[in-house]
Amino acid sequence: MPVEERIIAGLFICSAEPNQVLQQIKPEWNEKVILSLHEKCKLISSEFSIAEIFLLETELSDGINYKQFVTSFLIQPDLFLRIRPGFDISVKEKLQQAGVEFNVISASGLSIANTVKIEGIVELDKEAVVQDYSSQRVGEFLPLTAKSQPLTLWDCCAASGGKSIMAKDFLGEIDLTVSDVRESILVNLKKRFAAAGMKQYTSFIADLTKPVSVVKGQTFDLILADVPCSGSGTWSRTPEQLYYFDTKKIDEYAALQKKIITTIIPHLATGGHLLYITCSVFKKENEEAIDFIKEKFHLELIKMELLKGYDKKADTMFAALLRRPL
Repeated sequence: MPVEERIIAGLFICSAEPNQVLQQIKPEWNEKVILSLHEKCKLISSEFSIAEIFLLETELSDGINYKQFVTSFLIQPDLFLRIRPGFDISVKEKLQQAGVEFNVISASGLSIANTVKIEGIVELDKEAVVQDYSSQRVGEFLPLTAKSQPLTLWDCCAASGGKSIMAKDFLGEIDLTVSDVRESILVNLKKRFAAAGMKQYTSFIADLTKPVSVVKGQTFDLILADVPCSGSGTWSRTPEQLYYFDTKKIDEYAALQKKIITTIIPHLATGGHLLYITCSVFKKENEEAIDFIKEKFHLELIKMELLKGYDKKADTMFAALLRRPL
């Protein structure tokens, strides 16, 4: 189809209710946006199938419902908040006063429309953290690592620090070390930690494809490794990543992850835990990475789960908790 027609078809198939743009350009379709996805596809073209959206079915991790996963690319994801300890009542009151509708999805989690500008309503990082539903579920693994406080934790691919803040909320007092290969993102992390009231931590820039001198000889009770990945579990938020993705990248990311794992595991204390995380749906980045860890480093698998979000207007992630034997 010509580009203009594809754009209109995309708007039609992704719309759940009538809108002014379709009314102006294709009024006969605007009246039919409430039809089922199958009916809308047939209306666009008898040859169109949603299976054409994602052509990498054989690369998927076990347990993914392919049809539901592909359909999720046509649905706008929600925005998710994780309320920090002590702020449950105030956050909900602020949302209600601002007229923001929300759904309670867990003891500390809320979902709201992605169009809501939350910054002016809630004090982010102090009262609540913007954190996807599946990312919040990674917190379910943290109590399994608990030991006498303070637990030493290295968030080795920390990005902007969301999981470190969650670890603080779930585990209490922690002796925290954070690192990332990108200096700019650690600047953002420091701002978020300040807002979150987290002052005691060590941070440094590190390329984890090679030994890290900063932590030479140091070991940690818990290494949190949210490793660089294809991001394929988040593509419903960033469809351009899906459209332009080169399948060779899967192997490139899998190789990068193995290099990072090889660098960080020597810093895992005896009896300590490794929490391996990706936002990927590809088995080479997920289950096969865990097989590599078990076979090469002889870590014990405690828990492993594909955190499905494609049926909840959320991202899909993968997490596995492993332990170095005593």
